[in-house]
Amino acid sequence: MLKLTQIIAGYGPAQVLHGVSLDVPRGRVTALLGANGAGKTTLMRVLAGLIHPESGSVHHDGQEITSTLAPQRVGMGIAMSPEGRMVFPTLSVEENLQLGAIHPRARTDYRERRDEMYALFPRLAERRRQVAGSMSGGEQQMLAIARALMARPDILLLDEPTLGLAPVMVKLIFNVVQRLKESGLTMLIAEQNVRQTLEIADHAYVLESGRIELQGSGADLMNDAGVRRAYLGM
Repeated sequence: MLKLTQIIAGYGPAQVLHGVSLDVPRGRVTALLGANGAGKTTLMRVLAGLIHPESGSVHHDGQEITSTLAPQRVGMGIAMSPEGRMVFPTLSVEENLQLGAIHPRARTDYRERRDEMYALFPRLAERRRQVAGSMSGGEQQMLAIARALMARPDILLLDEPTLGLAPVMVKLIFNVVQRLKESGLTMLIAEQNVRQTLEIADHAYVLESGRIELQGSGADLMNDAGVRRAYLGM
């Protein structure tokens, strides 16, 4: 559904990705693993259209979208929940959700979609009038994911969805990801929480210093001695 081929990208003269290629198949959960600074967020931004690569190509359903802008990609069904959540702090929960549905493809059934988000995240329903910046980090992460889902994506990009969260919130987020997987939603998850990510992923890539160093099924990487030693402390 999404395909990256030999992506070289970065920020000005600072090159972060060095010829990265990967596939995100339809209806599957694909994981992108790696330490801080490995290039996970840069890769996600390339997919979302927030960064245009120096070279290489991005394809969506066989169509090249390498130069397509982020708003157009949302219209194609690609939505991202960014690292650091980035909710609109002075707006209410409901107003944040409204902005998630700003693209025409998501406007027609806004209320139905909003109610689905409140069912998926009951805590957001309780806080629908609350200003987003006054909520906990876990609650803001719920809102960031719900806001992305409001765009009616075919592909959901989750960039570090459990970063800095308490264990109870980490468990809640992964439970939601499991439910989304069961619904058939295509997802790419960039995460440092390796064990739980591999348990839910159909396929995973390990990114190190801007290069894909290893890939395989979630189960295979869970049993890989190098992955276990480097990421699981085993």
